[in-house]
Amino acid sequence: MGGTAVETLREALRGEVIGPQDAEYDEARAIYNAMIDRRPAVIARCADSTDVRAAVRFARDSGMDLTVRGGGHSGGGLCLADGALMVDLSALRWVRVAPQDRSARVGGGSRLGDLDHEAHGFGLATPAGIMSTTGVGGLTLGGGHGHLTRAYGLTVDNLLGADVVLADGSFVSASAEEHPDLFWALRGGGGNYGVVTSFTYALHPVDAVGLAVTLWEPEHIGAVLRWYREFLPAAPEELNGFFAVLVVPPGPPFPEEIHGKKMCGVVWCFTGTPDEERLAEVFAPVAEPAPPAFHFATPMPYPAVQSMFDELMPKGLQWYWRGDFFDRITDDAIDVHRTFLENIPTELSTMHLYPVDGAAHRPGPVDSAWAYRDAVWSGVVAGISPEPAEADLVRKWAVDYWAALHPHSMGGGYVNFLGADEGQERVRATYRGHYDRLAEVKKTYDPDNVFHHNQNIAPS
Repeated sequence: MGGTAVETLREALRGEVIGPQDAEYDEARAIYNAMIDRRPAVIARCADSTDVRAAVRFARDSGMDLTVRGGGHSGGGLCLADGALMVDLSALRWVRVAPQDRSARVGGGSRLGDLDHEAHGFGLATPAGIMSTTGVGGLTLGGGHGHLTRAYGLTVDNLLGADVVLADGSFVSASAEEHPDLFWALRGGGGNYGVVTSFTYALHPVDAVGLAVTLWEPEHIGAVLRWYREFLPAAPEELNGFFAVLVVPPGPPFPEEIHGKKMCGVVWCFTGTPDEERLAEVFAPVAEPAPPAFHFATPMPYPAVQSMFDELMPKGLQWYWRGDFFDRITDDAIDVHRTFLENIPTELSTMHLYPVDGAAHRPGPVDSAWAYRDAVWSGVVAGISPEPAEADLVRKWAVDYWAALHPHSMGGGYVNFLGADEGQERVRATYRGHYDRLAEVKKTYDPDNVFHHNQNIAPS
């Protein structure tokens, strides 16, 4: 991209325009997953929606490839492409809470921690992820689940509206009343339809919650999963808990004697009254499958729960992940989990099963682009290491684990957990019978497939 073109773009934007010749270029192009190393031709760090419109038009007029970066957490690095213009929303980082109607309007470059912090000041929250560093944009557009999902649904179930820059550079607001077909597609259809410069969410009363972590020795994984698969779906919706295989990290609250040990466990979040007596009652059943090697429960502000993994999983690690939906945990799947728990390759590699039942089951199967309202768990296998030399090792573990589990899945996975190299059939499986409708909406709003660096839905 020539210097004249860069200057033309700079003149059109209030925000920064960063090219390979600029000192801040390498930092500006770095994303959460250090396994991804790509070099965009130019980065447009947009200051507002007008900047976004100008950047999209510039890319189209100059015939450039276009990518969009929100929080930069895309596991497959879909926000970054060699030789492309990257629309960087990181400067659109703001939150406006309206406590009187329990809603929040959030800039498209904001992170979950921004929303959690501001909403918590009013005793409110919305279900979204488990890490405060995650961008609101990618998480929401993929559907969004987290600690509050059983109580309050998916993130998209709480989306009230979105401001969107379309592929031709025009600007629309989408909601149930305006552009309802686009609004339907945005709620789970990924980044296929435009650049969302702001989201409006419904909020719910959430203040202190009960945080608990229960760990068991590896030999108990069968008993634990057979108990968990029955216990959690039958539990009150105010109790959420995702199952994990993991290596115990060094540091509190874990005692030194279990640091570095391979274990299975559940991370719990209870949105009821989190006093000590109530938490003791809620978590008494964790002793039923086997005596826990470790159990810890305490009241905690919700934003603290959301940020508890941030230090453990900082930006700059090697990541590879794949996911699937499950409506049951079969005995054969339990055998797979046992095998791969025994063979975890690095201290950070893990597998999670996130509950997506409870309130997430109440919307109808065609109410949004999320196509798996009958799923009970959203699973992800994540191979993670700080060492570039271990990239192939963690990738192989994740792929092998996923391949062994996939026959016991529902066929598709959470779009935000798909790898960038899984192919179009996996995208179709993720959207099931919604795919053709999503392709029709794509034809209306992005007929030339300008937004194709995603889990792509081509225009019909």
